[in-house]
Amino acid sequence: MPHPPLPSTQSAVFAVEAMAARHGREVRAGHDIGRDRTFAGLVAGHTPGDGLDAIPHEAFLEIGGRPEVTVRLFVHDEAVVAVDGIAFDVARDSVPAFLDAVWSGDVHVRQRTFPPSCTLIVTVPGEPGYRETVTHLQLSPWLAGLIR
Repeated sequence: MPHPPLPSTQSAVFAVEAMAARHGREVRAGHDIGRDRTFAGLVAGHTPGDGLDAIPHEAFLEIGGRPEVTVRLFVHDEAVVAVDGIAFDVARDSVPAFLDAVWSGDVHVRQRTFPPSCTLIVTVPGEPGYRETVTHLQLSPWLAGLIR
């Protein structure tokens, strides 16, 4: 299922804030704007017209509630969403749907006995599941409650 396009960092911030409000959560946002404050400013040797001529804008969002969720939005349609300390690389357009899946309970931890391992799986409708390894040191009480 295609997600509505989020062409800029600010549009992604608005979409995340709307999804958080829908789930009754507060959002604190920090913005880094300009070449001297963002990762895009570190790119050497860019040529005019390669998309780096605009003022780069990145954002870091902290979302209240359980589980702890942070979202780091980068300039080039990239995002890192951390759920209780477990980081996922998510396309910027998919971030609101990813957060909705987490807060709607479409998330679980699969634990294997041999070889011993845990995997956090977030199921976003219409997309392949997002999977990240969870070490036993990262296994918080919230994550332990999701073990299948």
